[in-house]
Amino acid sequence: MPTVRCGDIDVYYERSGEGPRLLFLNGSGATLASSGLLVDLFRSSFDVVAHDQRGLGKTDVPPGPYTMADYAADALTLMDHVGWATCRVIGVSFGGMVAQELAVTAPDRVERLALVCTSPGGPAGASYPLHELESLSAAERAQRAVQLLDTRFDAAWLESHPDDAALVKMMAGRNAGTKTDEQARGEREQLLARRDHDVGDRLAKVTCPTLIAAGRYDGIAPLVNSEAIATRVLNAELRVYEGGHAFFAQDRKAIPDIIEFLAG
Repeated sequence: MPTVRCGDIDVYYERSGEGPRLLFLNGSGATLASSGLLVDLFRSSFDVVAHDQRGLGKTDVPPGPYTMADYAADALTLMDHVGWATCRVIGVSFGGMVAQELAVTAPDRVERLALVCTSPGGPAGASYPLHELESLSAAERAQRAVQLLDTRFDAAWLESHPDDAALVKMMAGRNAGTKTDEQARGEREQLLARRDHDVGDRLAKVTCPTLIAAGRYDGIAPLVNSEAIATRVLNAELRVYEGGHAFFAQDRKAIPDIIEFLAG
């Protein structure tokens, strides 16, 4: 099992594919096991390195609190470990927050940057506070999760859009199952780090070509947040897709567009 020592923890990672070097940063609660289908879409075009972020999957669950700087430092250590001075970077949702932190911390190490369904945080626009869902009942949490996934989703919409209904079922299945206390703690620590994400006033440090990809109906990272990133990154292009937080599974143009951009 390939791991890299990041400070006092072992971080599990995978590397496969051929092409330009690409670091893939996953979303909240996502592991390589749960997001393999998405990561695989990039392996046919890139030499992809992806990892279970601290607290998740096969990576250690250290004591908290975690910070966004911790997550960015883990990613940079992984790049060092595989011998990459620079690479392209894609961050999805929470991974987009990590990618922003990485890009403002070490702008000279990022060749091209794709920020997918994410937010700058703080006054510039924070994503929905997912840590607050824990206070809801299971039924309320499930209902709210559907509305956050895509603001159009209600019973009538899902009944008449079977592909979207299948997406909701798939996302619910990904979050189902019993978790150990340590797994639950790792996910909670990640959500608390996410709560404190705020990179808006540092985004001018990003120097590489940047694609900001957003879903028009995203209830977690609203379109206005992506627009805020676009106004703060010099070499940024904003593209809006017909979908919600998982627009890349709803709009067939999204993944090819992102791959084409990252390929440069």
